[in-house]
Amino acid sequence: MKKLFVIASAFFATTAAFAQTDTTAPKPVPTPSTMSKAPMKRPATPVAKPAPKDWSKVSLANRANDHLMLQLGYTAWFGKPDTIRTKGFSRSFNIYFLFDFPFKTDPRFSIGTGLGLGVDNIFFDKMTPTVASATNQTLAFPDLSGSNHFKKNKLVTTYLEAPVELRFAADPEHTNSCWKFAAGIKLGEMLSAYTKGKTLQNNADQTIANSIEKESSKKYFNTTRLAGTLRISKGFIGVFAQIQATPLIHNGEGPSIFPFTGGIVISGL
Repeated sequence: MKKLFVIASAFFATTAAFAQTDTTAPKPVPTPSTMSKAPMKRPATPVAKPAPKDWSKVSLANRANDHLMLQLGYTAWFGKPDTIRTKGFSRSFNIYFLFDFPFKTDPRFSIGTGLGLGVDNIFFDKMTPTVASATNQTLAFPDLSGSNHFKKNKLVTTYLEAPVELRFAADPEHTNSCWKFAAGIKLGEMLSAYTKGKTLQNNADQTIANSIEKESSKKYFNTTRLAGTLRISKGFIGVFAQIQATPLIHNGEGPSIFPFTGGIVISGL
């Protein structure tokens, strides 16, 4: 009986073991047919770069035709010794009529040239340059603070000038609204130089007479001047700077002074 029980237990255990099955589903092996059905990523289409603008084909038919240039600036003297006292708003006023010659291959660049007048006004504090002295070998700037002097006194120099500029306009078709840059030179010939004093006062600054005194002479001055120029504009309004490369006064006849001017410019070009 006991043997019979052992044989029956072994039979049932063997049957249970064979009855168990693997429920884990095997992963399918990819085949060429299944791979062909899978979606494929296409390479991105390259974006074509726009071709550079051919500036030689730009039409300037509607370009601003304003040839007038006005400049108003503050003028200082580089190299002025401490013995020369200036005051107030020493100023310059320039007016030019210019022509513009764009480059055919790239009209953003152009050459500007023309003719005009440049006037410098330098104001002094109780001193009068002796421009018309018949005896002095040099141009003197006497200190008159302890004696009679003019309340307002200035030196005025006027030049006939021919500026030449290399210009660049960001949008040559619309120069009345774009950024513009210019660098160049001015060649000038002095037309006149004179001092003008107004309202005579004593050493206590009391008015003696409401008089005007004017003396004119170019003998101490270099009558030819060369100046470097720089200009930046947006539309019609901009700023400019210029510095004289030649000394104002003859060598040996006064201090080595080089006028410098910076200010506002109005021009369509």
